[in-house]
Amino acid sequence: MLPSSGRSMLETLWDAALRTTKDQRQTINRFNRHVIGGTYAKEAARRYPKSREQARKRDTDFDLVERIHESESQSLKQPPEPSHNFTVTLEPDSFTEEKYGVFESYQRIVHKESPSDISRDGFRRFLCSSPLRREQLTSPDGRERQLGSFHQCYRLDGQLVAIGVLDLLPDSVSAVYFLYHESIHKWSPGKLGALREIALAAEAGYRWWYSGFYIHTCPKMRYKIDFSPQQILNPNNMEWLDLTKDIIAKFDGHGYLDLAETVSNTGTLPKAEGAIPLEMEPQEGDAPAVQDSDSDEDISLFGSDMPGIPSQEDLRSFDFDSLWVRLNRGYCLAGDLFEWKDEDISIKGGTKEMVAELVATVGPTLMPTMCLDFRRGL
Repeated sequence: MLPSSGRSMLETLWDAALRTTKDQRQTINRFNRHVIGGTYAKEAARRYPKSREQARKRDTDFDLVERIHESESQSLKQPPEPSHNFTVTLEPDSFTEEKYGVFESYQRIVHKESPSDISRDGFRRFLCSSPLRREQLTSPDGRERQLGSFHQCYRLDGQLVAIGVLDLLPDSVSAVYFLYHESIHKWSPGKLGALREIALAAEAGYRWWYSGFYIHTCPKMRYKIDFSPQQILNPNNMEWLDLTKDIIAKFDGHGYLDLAETVSNTGTLPKAEGAIPLEMEPQEGDAPAVQDSDSDEDISLFGSDMPGIPSQEDLRSFDFDSLWVRLNRGYCLAGDLFEWKDEDISIKGGTKEMVAELVATVGPTLMPTMCLDFRRGL
């Protein structure tokens, strides 16, 4: 069901949740003005005037999806001609010399890599030809969503100037890497790319945007925590926590911040030696997002609430018996090796439950193309 505006309900929810900063809004508007140019802006305003209501809404409401497309050539009414021609296309993650040119420039100038360490084969292995299969998924509202690995290619006046390497999953847009040409450095391309990926998630019907791994001591990654609301995955108990200002501040005082230590009734983590205690802000009715430090029991992946992980119920129809298993003396089918015909995947610690967690992590579609390897000494 679509709202009266014609936008999907998910886009509306994204708009309600997303909190863009003044700097992020200025970054988008500044780049759009560069692409469009002052002459076009004045002439287009004369030829295609907005109603008073449209002008008021634009001045008071920042619509990310609308603004992110505002300078694209296909979105501009012509004539007149804008100062620059700007296009963004979602393309297969295949190798081209054009893409390699941007990669070589980015690694050499931005990451200060030696030219001898940059190669076409390295680019192919790193960012091209992912094993994820490209296909389309029809969402409940009837829209088609792309699945698989893609390159989101940014071209300015016909020149490829940036590439967003994306894994499009059933419920999420996962940012793998972002690279750009030095010629657009002053326009904050990394920030623009992240905002465009968020807009893609909202517009195409994905529930989540993953910014990828975050290392607090790495300056090049600090931009990732500028987008909110945001959650971080606690690797100790596989639960998602709201990324608050308090948590960000405490990162500075820790080499490794253990978020899974026992929380006291005051909601404060015990102070580690030489470290600052982490203050938690549990919501009313929420159970503490921690694991008992006295318990050695592993947290099940199916109880982690991790976005994108299928439930045990979803996996009950999966054909576990047809998975290939490699042993010291050859291969066999899992159904011939394990006596788990009557074993349910919900049995904690059972072989089938452990294999089910692996299937849930890799994905039911990709898992049949792999082989379980139980050989010793590997």
